[in-house]
Amino acid sequence: MNERLRKILEDSYVNPLEEVDYPPTAISCGYNFSVPISIGTYGNFSFVQAPPKSKKTFFLTLISAAYMGANSKYIGDLEGQRGKKKLIHYDTEQGTFHAQKTFRRVFSMCDNVTSYFTYALREYSPYDRLQFINWHLSTIDNVGLGVIDGIADLLNDVNNIVEANELTQHLMTWTQNYDIHLITAIHSNYNSDKPTGHLGSFLEKKAETQIMLEPNEEGYVVAKCKRSRGFSFEDFCFRIDKEGLPYVSKDVPESINDVEYVRL
Repeated sequence: MNERLRKILEDSYVNPLEEVDYPPTAISCGYNFSVPISIGTYGNFSFVQAPPKSKKTFFLTLISAAYMGANSKYIGDLEGQRGKKKLIHYDTEQGTFHAQKTFRRVFSMCDNVTSYFTYALREYSPYDRLQFINWHLSTIDNVGLGVIDGIADLLNDVNNIVEANELTQHLMTWTQNYDIHLITAIHSNYNSDKPTGHLGSFLEKKAETQIMLEPNEEGYVVAKCKRSRGFSFEDFCFRIDKEGLPYVSKDVPESINDVEYVRL
């Protein structure tokens, strides 16, 4: 037998009678009884979708800061289960100046930040961005959470079914091989709650959690759990303070609409 196929045979076998532990939580939001409601577990990936300029990057800052143990006045019920693991943050959209502003917010929201590694990849081609992340994750140990802002910049066309499928497969391979959680961001289609292109469709099918952001006329952004493989976290709102830092708001606008939750 081909050695590669033999290895797949050995590595992929699952004993139906063997007890397998639920994957540990990387980032959570609230509790169901005494159990954290997971946004993301190690070995899986999640994504956030929103229209352009709807504070997706600020939301990823909240997730990053929560993972690094930010002051509770910013993160509300968000909680990171980091231990001593590292956070890797890739920004594919912004130049060095704006990317640094994004990364620096995490330091402003936390009392002490260690093991937070940040990279701005805007100047590179989609192919080079993808190859860099693929290589980089193989060289750095003890990574717990990876942030990719945004995923569409790792391919040439979100509507290319082959590219979209291959990129989604990369996410599944990285999370499995390195036992990390990855969270990324993608735009929503215009006047729709669907993420963009074939890439968005593949992400919907394979992600552990799908998060939707909805800007609110009262100055809030509402974060909703659109789909989850586990319990859905409750809707929450965040806004930006005078220092340009995101924070979870305790005041929930009455205009928040219920969303139909889908458990995969």
